[in-house]
Amino acid sequence: MVSDVTDATFEAAVIDRSTEVTVVIDLWAPWCGPCLQLGPVLEQVVEDAGDQVELVKVNIDENPQVASAFRVQSIPAVFAVRDKAVVDGFIGALPEAQVRQWVANLAPPASEADELVAAGDEASLRQALELEPDHAGAILGLAELLVDRGDEASRDEALAVLARIPESAETRRIAALARTAGDVNPDGFEDKLAELLPQVKQDERARQEYVDLLDLMGADDPRTADYRRRLSAALF
Repeated sequence: MVSDVTDATFEAAVIDRSTEVTVVIDLWAPWCGPCLQLGPVLEQVVEDAGDQVELVKVNIDENPQVASAFRVQSIPAVFAVRDKAVVDGFIGALPEAQVRQWVANLAPPASEADELVAAGDEASLRQALELEPDHAGAILGLAELLVDRGDEASRDEALAVLARIPESAETRRIAALARTAGDVNPDGFEDKLAELLPQVKQDERARQEYVDLLDLMGADDPRTADYRRRLSAALF
């Protein structure tokens, strides 16, 4: 999986996501010849690595905050983030064989729980959690299955399961699905947000529903930042 990340989406796409998989960050610029050489190699190597590693690309000309955070002095600069911390990195366009070895070192060998999660069915996910109670993949997979089941007891269990791991964009999305019971039509998000906004300061339930809708829209939706600003203005 490869995605372009901006200053605005970096926290959700990299920091939060790194609690679930190792995120490789490719800091590059269109004028950088070595960057254009390394980019396709990184994309192919990460794709070959499977679900344990994801690649994001950051154009440093357009996203100076990310470049500053990593104190970038030359590019291409590549970093790996796991559990919200940088665990490895390199500078320059390495040969493909070295890139493959570097990425291979990032992905831990699959555990028995990992293999059960890969099966994806409810029984396997529950068995994985018996082996590793805080396995993020098993928790997210089981929570989503429970939400899809649709009944209130299953949605409550989904919220309890999600509470086992640190909050992330994905846990918030699934929790929002559980709390809203999937009753909100995506085409009606803006109307519903406008209806809720006057109530958010005094009504905790309205405030939670408003935040849930923002989590369902996601950080990549261009409307989300605007509606978060409106929420802040209404609260403070």
